[in-house]
Amino acid sequence: MKLYYSPSSCSLAPHIVLRELDLPFTLERVDAASKRTETGADYLAINPKGYVPALLLDSGELLTEGPAITQYLVDTYAPGSLAPLSGTIERARVNSHLTYISTELHKPFSALFNPALTADARAMTIAYLNRRFDLPEQLLSDGRAFLTGADLTLADVYLFVIQRWEAFTGFDLSPFPNLIAYAERISARTSVQQALLAEAE
Repeated sequence: MKLYYSPSSCSLAPHIVLRELDLPFTLERVDAASKRTETGADYLAINPKGYVPALLLDSGELLTEGPAITQYLVDTYAPGSLAPLSGTIERARVNSHLTYISTELHKPFSALFNPALTADARAMTIAYLNRRFDLPEQLLSDGRAFLTGADLTLADVYLFVIQRWEAFTGFDLSPFPNLIAYAERISARTSVQQALLAEAE
């Protein structure tokens, strides 16, 4: 398998999952501006959506969208690992978190990377994100290690990646001490450290 990625983007989530599951894969970096890969390929010819992640399977099929990729990896190679079995209420809870992170955190957070964002729009986006981050903050306030309990899931990996964008946008996570401690727990995992090191090269 080959993962098309851009450093510290949302493609970091499937990258971490690939390492959590100890699956064989290669990486190919994509330049978000030029839409060229590190080998000189036209990324738009590979993935017409133009953004990462994309996972090229050994069969030649291409998967896109982070939550779809990570669920495919778990269900295909390690059912019940990082996500409860499909069709269970526990899996539905994980999927609920994945959807929330995608629509209520990932998408609006992306706006903060836009240098043309006006001061008013930035303030509105930050206020919106503060309200949305309050939900996982409150979930973690009961002492649970991860969003759905004691075990790391795909939703935790995804949320961790989005939280990291604080460092690149100036968004302030200090009002969310539970989320900060949660991110520290996840960042200590070997898979996360390996993925971050590989993307820094």
